[in-house]
Amino acid sequence: MKRRKKIYLYMTSVLLFVYIGLIMLLYFSEYTDSSATIRTFGDAFWYSLVTLTTVGYGDLTPVTPLGHGVGVVFLFLSAGMMMTLFGAVISFITSEGFPFLMLGFQRKKKWYYFADYGAEANTLAGNIYKEDPDAVIIYGEKRDEQMEFPDYPCLFISASPARIVACKKGVGSRCKVFLMKENDIGVNSRAIDLHKLPVEVYARTTNGQDHLSGNINFFHSYDCCARQYWRSRPLLSQENTIVLIGFGNYGRCILERAILTNIISVNQHVAYHIFGYSKEFLAMHSHLQEIFSLGEESEKMDSLIFHDEFWENYHKLLEMADRIIICPDDEPEGWNIFWRLHKYYKLSGQIHLHSNRKAPGVSYFGTNEDIYTPNQIMRTSLNQAAITINEIFRKSVSYPTLSWDELDDFHRESKITAADHILMKIRILLKDETITDFNADTVERAYQKYCETRIEESVQDMYRRLDHLRWLRFYTFYNWTYGPARNDAARQHPMLCSYAELTAEQKKERDAAWELLGSISVEL
Repeated sequence: MKRRKKIYLYMTSVLLFVYIGLIMLLYFSEYTDSSATIRTFGDAFWYSLVTLTTVGYGDLTPVTPLGHGVGVVFLFLSAGMMMTLFGAVISFITSEGFPFLMLGFQRKKKWYYFADYGAEANTLAGNIYKEDPDAVIIYGEKRDEQMEFPDYPCLFISASPARIVACKKGVGSRCKVFLMKENDIGVNSRAIDLHKLPVEVYARTTNGQDHLSGNINFFHSYDCCARQYWRSRPLLSQENTIVLIGFGNYGRCILERAILTNIISVNQHVAYHIFGYSKEFLAMHSHLQEIFSLGEESEKMDSLIFHDEFWENYHKLLEMADRIIICPDDEPEGWNIFWRLHKYYKLSGQIHLHSNRKAPGVSYFGTNEDIYTPNQIMRTSLNQAAITINEIFRKSVSYPTLSWDELDDFHRESKITAADHILMKIRILLKDETITDFNADTVERAYQKYCETRIEESVQDMYRRLDHLRWLRFYTFYNWTYGPARNDAARQHPMLCSYAELTAEQKKERDAAWELLGSISVEL
């Protein structure tokens, strides 16, 4: 780039020198002639301007042979200059110059930069624009001529995030950068030094990590799909047997969300039957037997039964299942399982199929439109709810606790999981299992119900038991065990025990997740 600038500077200097030389030559050839109209250097300069710009007023004309020669040179130069100017304008419009000029007028708006254009990026950008029509969508690559132009305003600029940030000049909110290809942050040249820029980065990954440094956040399409699934199709009180066919990335995340959020009663006993390779999962989560019945159904707690055999052998189980979730990573395989189930088995429960392809009469989930939404990827409302839970918790205990910024990733995820359970709490309080989303009115009614019913000691005790069960599941899932004193390095906690063994203050800590309803009600 520096070498190119030097070449441009050199060429400009040469052209300027030649131009001044021609003006001086015209002046010296004309001013001595008595009939000349060009008698001063200013006259020569004015004649060059009107000739080069093809205006040609005719008020000044050379009369000497040498002056005519210089005039001819200016005439030829004028044609070249017009072509050059025309080409420069076209180049400016079709290259980066025009988009950057457009960006300069929109610095106060929210900017969203996508490193590459693809189906996932297009869906997320479209959903962002639906929520915020003033959003500035930027793609960090040139538009392919064969590419269908998105149905929302956007700019295609082959530029790094650093250049985009430099153009924003710190005006307005931080630019948000999205790397939508899996594990792209380690290989995409546009991701270099992102941690040094004043931007918020959201990178798609498969490694299970949620946070890297101060401004870099990860998201997983599998986890987003699982969250969206259980949010739109929550566990029902009458469901006791759930079959999960396919235990790849999607299957594991769906089971993980079920373990962490499907807590609707202190007396529930849901049996999850999982078909797929599970040895790695069980080895990683080595303490599940402390809160689940592993390998056999129980009437006292939820059960996890992993099957190595073909699901096709379990006719009776499939026929009596309240819900069958088909979620292999290979979508065509999922459709194959779906058609075989319908063709050869008597089914009484619901069948939910993971598919990005929509079809009438099929209960599908996990389409790009559902997964790639601002709230799913950036988790703004979920994170804010988690922050509020932490603040309520800090006020409810007598011992010193950490603020949200001081929490490590694990304890942040603990608060986020508690916020994830809010929808279940609303359904429990209002005794309405048709609720799959909430608004200000719904949350206010749920909080009022909580305030009215917690007066009764046994009911408040039930609420605390329920959230303690949810809390136990989270810590046990991440291999924490009981210890007489909290030791984060050893993953030990004194509250990893039955509810009856908790102290009065420890039981009171469980109120924070329920009290969150009041804060959400005020915000909404």
